[in-house]
Amino acid sequence: MKRAAVIWAARTATAQRLANGSSALLARIGSRTAAWIRAGRRDDLTGLAAALGCITRTLIVAGGAYALWRIVRAAPALLWALVPVWCWAALRTAPRPATEPALEEAPEEPQPDPRDAVLQLLYEALGDRPAMYLSDLLQHLQEKGHGKGWTVAGLRARLEALNIPVEMRLKTGGRNASRGIVRAQLPPLPDGQETVPSPASSPAA
Repeated sequence: MKRAAVIWAARTATAQRLANGSSALLARIGSRTAAWIRAGRRDDLTGLAAALGCITRTLIVAGGAYALWRIVRAAPALLWALVPVWCWAALRTAPRPATEPALEEAPEEPQPDPRDAVLQLLYEALGDRPAMYLSDLLQHLQEKGHGKGWTVAGLRARLEALNIPVEMRLKTGGRNASRGIVRAQLPPLPDGQETVPSPASSPAA
C-alpha cells in the first residue's frame, strides 16, 4: 500500500511538472515569436511600408503552423515522435520544485530587477532632455559599452519586452518623426536612486 502511494505521488508530481513546463514552453515560444515579428518593423519608414516586415513574418508563422497541422493530419503517426519531443522539452523547461534551504545556508540576496538597471541607463542618456530618439539612444548606449551589435528595432523590442513605453512618432529638435522615449512617459526610478546627467545632454535630442 505504501509503495503504491509513493508511485502515485511520483506520477502526480511528474504530471504537474509536465503541465507547468508545457505552459512555460508555450509562453516562451509565444514571446519569442512576437519579438521576432515586432523586429521586422522598419524604423526608417512610416505607414504600411514600415509594417510590411511584421506582416510578412506573421504570414510566415501562420503558414508554418498551418503546414504543420496539415502534415499531422495527413500522417498522424508523426505524433508518436512529436509528443515525446514536446514532453521532453516541457520537462526541461518546467521550474524546479522548491526545496527547503539548509539551516547552515544563508538566505539568498534578492536579485536586482533588470528593468531598474535599464531605466537608470535611460535617465542617464536623457540627462535634462525631455525626449530622445531611439537611434540617438542606441548610439549613446553603444558608446558606453552597452548593446553591441544591436539595431534600433532590436532596442525597441527589448524596451517593449520590459514594458518601457516607446513613443511611435516622436518629433523633436526639428527632425522627422521617429520612434523614441519620452521622459514623462518613463516609469520612475526606484526610491533612493538618482539619475546622472548625460555629458551630451545640452544639445536637443
